[in-house]
Amino acid sequence: MKRYVIFLLLVLFLVGGSPVQSADEGEKDILYWVAPMDPNYRRDEPGKSPMGMDLIPVYADADEGGSDVSISSVVVQNLGVRTEAVRIGTLHRLIDTVGYIDHDESKVSHIHLRVSGWIEKLSVRSAGERVKKGQRLFNLYSPDLVNVQEEFLRALSSGNKGLIEASRDRLDALGISRGEISQLEKKRKVRQNIAVYAPQDGVVSELPVREGMYAKPAMNVMTLADLSSVWLIAEVFERQAGWVHVGDKAEVTLPYLPGKVWRGKVEYIYPSLDPKTRTLLVRLRFDNPGESLKPNMYARVKLYASPRENVISIPIEALIRTGGKDRVIVEVGAGKFDAREVVAGIESGERIEILEGLQTDEKIVVSGQFLIDSEASLKASFARMSDANESTEKAPKAQAKGQGIVLSINMEQKEMELRHAPIPELGWSEMEMLFPVDADMQGLRIGDSIAFDLEQRGRAFVIVTIRPEKQEQQP
Repeated sequence: MKRYVIFLLLVLFLVGGSPVQSADEGEKDILYWVAPMDPNYRRDEPGKSPMGMDLIPVYADADEGGSDVSISSVVVQNLGVRTEAVRIGTLHRLIDTVGYIDHDESKVSHIHLRVSGWIEKLSVRSAGERVKKGQRLFNLYSPDLVNVQEEFLRALSSGNKGLIEASRDRLDALGISRGEISQLEKKRKVRQNIAVYAPQDGVVSELPVREGMYAKPAMNVMTLADLSSVWLIAEVFERQAGWVHVGDKAEVTLPYLPGKVWRGKVEYIYPSLDPKTRTLLVRLRFDNPGESLKPNMYARVKLYASPRENVISIPIEALIRTGGKDRVIVEVGAGKFDAREVVAGIESGERIEILEGLQTDEKIVVSGQFLIDSEASLKASFARMSDANESTEKAPKAQAKGQGIVLSINMEQKEMELRHAPIPELGWSEMEMLFPVDADMQGLRIGDSIAFDLEQRGRAFVIVTIRPEKQEQQP
């Protein structure tokens, strides 16, 4: 509470006026004045509290039972109070994560030989070169291929159709193209070197062989990758794995192209977690016509998972979190605001779901709400204390009689300091005390001996009757 009051006083100094007041408060009737730090301390006129602070006026139209506060339009502008309408719509569980660009594995080809042989006339010199479908990649010399060609020519000479078809199928199974077989059948001449052609367009991503190398069927001679589309592999934490579903929307940004956003959908969710990073891998596919997305690039990914419809949401900055309770400041009229408790739900980026406490036709404060909340909390505290006093006053009032000697009189504050004799009804011994007085003090002087009646009001005992006694010589 002290921090709230200090903050209010600081803003009061900065804006040159009371931070929370009505534009026409000068025309309102003031009921009483109260101490900022002690709402039980009330006076009928302005002054100082026991702590030396200026008393605060309480107006006739103030609702003591609630926490509504009023702010003049000038102060609203000075404090930068900004409001926004409550929104209803679709809200997602936002997963902010990272990923990397990878080849589209459905468009990757590995070149393997079906017989052992030597690489000759290699047309590709290094990884990264582009090739077209049907382009010759290299020639292969293999004694096995030479023998198969000779068998095919002998079958042609025999005229046995069954033998010819069997020899042709064997040539095809060993990787000789149909064009090469047609030329062999037409020219009837064995070729020592057989050409190997590219099965697709793409970029040479791997090239482990060189001119003249001896290659076996188990060796990967070359890898071709088509970059017209790529995969993006995103990593999702294990605790968020249940949020993601196939078809969820996603936004991707890359550091080397700031401001550009790629939008896609989750295409596939891998069935197991990465054992090292303990993350779930999620795959997205993007068309890449200009090849601006390059394999192994780092990317930032936002996954909009588990969409929920007809959700009431507000900006996160508008929510005031205080321990186990959440509050927002609601605009209830022109220059009038109310601190209201709400139940918050899921967060999605810069917005948060509100499960209870708000309606769609209301406006909430998104800037300057902490100052209004502190004033509303202070006012609600005053109201609770006042309610407690009223309930106490309705209870049976304690009364007692006493005698004492007047030590001081304050007519303005209606107070009197006495040195009273023991009061058995209250269990008080002889002592000096300051009492509030609700009785006529005219004619009393310091040193007078009086009899008085006490009545409990709230937590204090008030002198309600004064009866002068025979004055005695005071020591």
